[in-house]
Amino acid sequence: MVKSLSEDLRERVIAAVEDGASRRQAAARFGVSVSSAIRWVTAWRKDGAAKARPQGGDRRSARIEAHADFLLAQIDTTPDITLAELRALMAERGVAVGIGSLWRFFDRRQVTFKKNRTRCRAGAA
Repeated sequence: MVKSLSEDLRERVIAAVEDGASRRQAAARFGVSVSSAIRWVTAWRKDGAAKARPQGGDRRSARIEAHADFLLAQIDTTPDITLAELRALMAERGVAVGIGSLWRFFDRRQVTFKKNRTRCRAGAA
């Protein structure tokens, strides 16, 4: 992902526009895109700041995190439950989640569903 441009550059573009330059002239002068200069000046005039917005990250995990206790309890009671079964249980609770969302939820907690070879061995005769 591209890193956001510095606060200093944003402030210099805004200052140039406030000193009488057009947004296009300020963009050309500082080597930024015209659309960026327009957005920065608009944000500064509206909010008084032109800070970069947060980039990346997980913005939707709060929905599944709200049911963390329920999901972890299901793993404790039924260790061999599948993600599809967990998805069905969540649907019964009225929460629509995908298999990938469940996988990422458990991956964040380092909970795996891998088979353990020692458990699969035949017992002593």
